[in-house]
Formats: sequence, C-alpha cells, structure tokens
Amino acid sequence: MDHGDHGGHDMPMPMCSMNMLWNTQIIDTCIVFRTWHISTNTAFSFSCLAIIGLGVLYEYLRVLQKSIDTRIALSLVKDQRRNRSRSISGRSTPEVPLEDEGLLSGRVFKASVTGVPVPLPSRIIRSVLYGISVFLSFFLMLVFMTYNAYLILSVVLGAAIGHFIFGGSINPESILASDGKGMACH
Repeated sequence: MDHGDHGGHDMPMPMCSMNMLWNTQIIDTCIVFRTWHISTNTAFSFSCLAIIGLGVLYEYLRVLQKSIDTRIALSLVKDQRRNRSRSISGRSTPEVPLEDEGLLSGRVFKASVTGVPVPLPSRIIRSVLYGISVFLSFFLMLVFMTYNAYLILSVVLGAAIGHFIFGGSINPESILASDGKGMACH
C-alpha cells in the first residue's frame, strides 16, 4: 500500500554552521550547544542580549567574590584581635594538636600555607562562587570561539557594561600594592 509522498521529507534539515574563521553569519549559527540553533534574526538578537547579560553577570560575580572575601577577612581579623586580647588577659586559647587537624580543617599543608584558615561555611560559599564564575568564564570563551563578530561583540559589551556598573569604586592602596595583573593570565 503506497501512502505517497507525505511532503517535507525531502527538505534538508537546518544544520549548525561551524566557522573557524571570523564571520558575521546569523542564520544557522549554533551557540555552544546544538540546541541553541539560530534560525531567525530575532532569535539572534535575543541571543546577543542573553550573552551581554551573561557578561554583566560574570562581572557581578567578580565583584561579589571580592565583597565576600572582604567580609570574611574583616571577620577573621576581628576574631584574631579577640583571641589576642584573651591571651593577654590570661585566658589563652588551647592549641589544636597536629593529629586533630584534618582535610576539612584547611590546615593539611600547614607548613606551606600562609594566612589565616577560613571557616568551612565561608570556604564553601567561596568555592561555589568560584566554580560558577569559572564555568561562566569558560562558557563565554566558547561563545567567543564561534568567531562570530556579533557574538564576540556581545561578550565584550557585556563585560564592559558589567565593569561600568559594578566597578564604580577602587581601593588605591590595594592597586598600588599589587603586581597589577588582577585576574589576567599573564
């Protein structure tokens, strides 16, 4: 029994275009995932806006990490001062024996670590934020690696807008005391 031609079976399916050279292609561009397939100019425009939003989010996460680190540092300094004042008044804090220091204590490599151990809840928060920001930075790198000029511009615009919004203040002493690299690789 012949059901005839149902139509549409011979039409080619849209394919993701993978360009390894600078391009300005809009239709049939896939952004990171095969499911993020651009089939219209409107979808491409919304995708560019989403990528700009991700760039802004990345900059927000960087500022949030610095803010949380500052709060943790202030809390640790306050605790150190409180412990010193107890030692001075005769009530010294007991030393933790080396065998009581485990992996989660943050003191496993005590000889090579400088600074003050960070409490576990704060370490978890810092680690989660760090993981999210690393994931987001690699995701934006993959968007950049589409070599699509519009998507590259979206990543850069997102970073610039985010830096403008969240980078409105600086700490001159910290900047002058650092090596100037910031989060740069080199």
